[in-house]
Amino acid sequence: MQPVTGLSYEQGPPLGVPLGFFQSATLFLLLAALAGLLASLWPESLTSRWSPAVLAITHLLTLGFLGLVMVGAMLQMLPVLLGVTVKVRPFWAQAARHGLSAGTLLLALGLGLGDRILLIGAATMLGLSLLSLLPGFTRALFFSPARTSLTWPYRKAWLALWVTFILGLSLALGLAGLWPLADPIGLTHLHLTWGLGGWVLLLIIASAYQVIPMLQLTPPYPARVSRSLTWLLFTGLLLGSLGASTMGAVILAMTVLIFSLSTLWIQHLRRRKVVDETMSFWRLGMVSLALCALLMPVTGQLTEPLVDPAQISLGILFLIGFASSVVMGMLYKILPFLAWFHLRTQTGAPSSQIPNMKQFIPDRQQRQHFWLHLLSVVLLLPIPFLPGPFALLGWALLTLSALQLLRHIDAVKRSFLAHGGRL
Repeated sequence: MQPVTGLSYEQGPPLGVPLGFFQSATLFLLLAALAGLLASLWPESLTSRWSPAVLAITHLLTLGFLGLVMVGAMLQMLPVLLGVTVKVRPFWAQAARHGLSAGTLLLALGLGLGDRILLIGAATMLGLSLLSLLPGFTRALFFSPARTSLTWPYRKAWLALWVTFILGLSLALGLAGLWPLADPIGLTHLHLTWGLGGWVLLLIIASAYQVIPMLQLTPPYPARVSRSLTWLLFTGLLLGSLGASTMGAVILAMTVLIFSLSTLWIQHLRRRKVVDETMSFWRLGMVSLALCALLMPVTGQLTEPLVDPAQISLGILFLIGFASSVVMGMLYKILPFLAWFHLRTQTGAPSSQIPNMKQFIPDRQQRQHFWLHLLSVVLLLPIPFLPGPFALLGWALLTLSALQLLRHIDAVKRSFLAHGGRL
């Protein structure tokens, strides 16, 4: 797969649009870590996957951190990767960001406090915000004449987002008492599967197909993997939704393992042997994802009282060990690239007069953040089994990790503005 050529500056939004999404997303990572710190004062609140605290923290991570980063990245990167223009005006994009942020905060509070009014407000705010983005993304992904090998992977990720949202909306309004929920546990499992295995995983795989070879100078993914993997994953999701849960789970686990091992292999074969700090985040993410695939069948066979703590640890491994690590690795590549690209385009200055990508966020700072994040993952994993002071330390380190990421994003913004850039 080759990068799309002939990209014009007008195809993407101003840098302030994705940058705003990234900053808001990192604030939600910080909120999730602070919520974990608070919940650790009542250790029993972190031992059940259905507890209000766990549900609130999960949505702060998924909708708040991962969701906002991914929407912001799609607004800017679809023109680069697919050669399509996402027709969402900057004003409406920023309005959608604020709406998604407010809706996520209301949802976390509603789940944490069990308040029906907050849940209804969250569903309304999130629905209106996503609907404001629907026309632009749908036109770009389904009705644009541009076609690349990445078009269908991104289409499937976008469809998975809407399945996730519709299932989540049904759950939120059902919990608020607006209609009866015949099988809330089954609906929750479907919502979780389409959200994590569909939206999050599909989008990361689709982006990795282009981002890893292009920015990490690796060989391309094997053709059989890049052609069939997202179709295999989507098939597993459909089978699980239609009742063939065992077969769907096997396909999902196999897909996850193939993707993680393929990524680690092409990174091992990369042409440039100089250490790239963003690869450390990706490698942590891929090892965590492979472990998820191997441990998922095991946790499914456990009985009470081990099943809930094991499922929470598996969720931490996926959300913080895999997804958050990969997103951090992407941000440390994508954000400096976007700042450099917009700066060159806006100012017309020669390369010697503007920062290069390494100068926006130096390797040393990325390395420090990686080790901080890695330690937080290691300490958070056993939290459901070893609550108390151990949990406080893990969440405290994740808080520092979020603050570090927020500081680095702000440093890119300040450097961009200092060299004449316009948001």
